Amino acid sequence: MSTSTSIANIPDQAAPPWWKFGHVWMVIAGPAVVVVASFMTLYLALSSPNTVLETESVAQSHTGTGARLAPAMTARNHAATGVVPVKP
Repeated sequence: MSTSTSIANIPDQAAPPWWKFGHVWMVIAGPAVVVVASFMTLYLALSSPNTVLETESVAQSHTGTGARLAPAMTARNHAATGVVPVKP
């Protein structure tokens, strides 16, 4: 008699159902969390929409900004071209 066990002598055991494996729930949990988060984002977007600004009030608030933005525009142009700006 041999002491080694062959595959033919091992009784067939039924595999446990798929829901008893923890890895399956880890794979399902990722997309499930994304779906729940997307519905929460949709709810927040629909329940509190942003107000639309009127174009007249925006135009009035930007009057005279050319003088305030002159140093920034000069620095931006200098950085883009490399030419030192001449003072007027």
